[in-house]
Amino acid sequence: MQGSPGDTRAKLLEYQSKRILRDHGIVVPAGEIASDPREAEAIARKLGGNVVVKAQLPFTGRHDVGGVRFASSPKEVRLAAEEMLTSYFKGFRPKKVLVERRMNVKAELFLSVVINDSMRFRSPMLLASPFGGTGIEERSEGVVRIPVDYLDGLRREVVEEEFSRVGMPSKAVDIALKLYDIFVEYDARSVEVNPLALTDEGLVALDARIDLDDHALFRHPEVEVEVPKDLNREPTDLERRMWYWDDADPRGTGYFIQLTTEVSEGYIGFHGIGGGGAMLAADALIRRGLKLANYADTSGDPPASKVYRVIRTILSIPGIEGYVMMGSVLASQEQWHHAHAIVKAFNEMLRDRPGFPAVILLAGNKEEESHEIIRRGVKDLPIRFELYGRDYIYETEYIADRVLELVEEYRRERDEVQN
Repeated sequence: MQGSPGDTRAKLLEYQSKRILRDHGIVVPAGEIASDPREAEAIARKLGGNVVVKAQLPFTGRHDVGGVRFASSPKEVRLAAEEMLTSYFKGFRPKKVLVERRMNVKAELFLSVVINDSMRFRSPMLLASPFGGTGIEERSEGVVRIPVDYLDGLRREVVEEEFSRVGMPSKAVDIALKLYDIFVEYDARSVEVNPLALTDEGLVALDARIDLDDHALFRHPEVEVEVPKDLNREPTDLERRMWYWDDADPRGTGYFIQLTTEVSEGYIGFHGIGGGGAMLAADALIRRGLKLANYADTSGDPPASKVYRVIRTILSIPGIEGYVMMGSVLASQEQWHHAHAIVKAFNEMLRDRPGFPAVILLAGNKEEESHEIIRRGVKDLPIRFELYGRDYIYETEYIADRVLELVEEYRRERDEVQN
């Protein structure tokens, strides 16, 4: 129900999600964000001491890994914040903690709007339950599931009827409608409140999570996304930099992800064009014992500026022993954008790397002109360079063999110079 494996989601942290909820009239606990222990201590003092400290992390289940602590004094808050801000949780190190006033909870509810990608629906769906907690989406009893027609929106009378059937409080109807408004306004993949707590002060969103559609981030410059992609680890500096450039320019794709930060012998930089063909190329390289330091993709007819940044980012990875661009397809895009990007990036990054292997398979629109641009632009560089076109899109194995041979030659030559 959360979407297909190809989804790209930008996860907002809890404090960012709650800020949006509060702006739309949904009550959240009094609290503030802190980036150092002394600041957290001062916030606790302001709130009266009896608070909860929550590490700002892009995943659920923080309580189970020590990312949520209850504290009864400002000193306890400082110690908890100090430990959280210097620890890693499932590969992430929080940069902030949220210090909130602790609430007297009488009951916990659940509300969420998600994209249901099943063939039957392919639409937003409202989920609600009078029982909050983890794993709620998989429960069959006591859970309301309301498919939403994009044109009609979420209808109050339908929500009222379904909520009454399972015992949801009537005041939760207004919150559900507001969650759907947020879902639409922010191009979200999911908007979740879990738990929505019944307290002495009414219904309060104790925890919130909003995932935005990556492809729509350019429409929301007001949202600062701290975890730009759907990762299960902390992004690297190169990833953050490239994702910022990609989000700043919505034309085409400029995707980059590091597969390792510990590059050693046999690692190369990999640059694909198009998903399926790139996977065939990557598989051929790996079967020859080469290792990919990264995966990159520039498809959808990106401008030369975006392709250039991707290539520069790949060539910035320390220790790689070659660069390979292989699409293994006749790309339906103007390939001279790639050609200009290759020439500029190579001339800036490879003049001082004698013998460095660079192998390119570039086929598609303006192929002949693109090859001429590349040949002229790199002819004076001291690199091992090979360029292939449409006659080789089915010769992935041959090109992979050539890459391996060039990498081995480069390594031998480099070792001889060093010895």
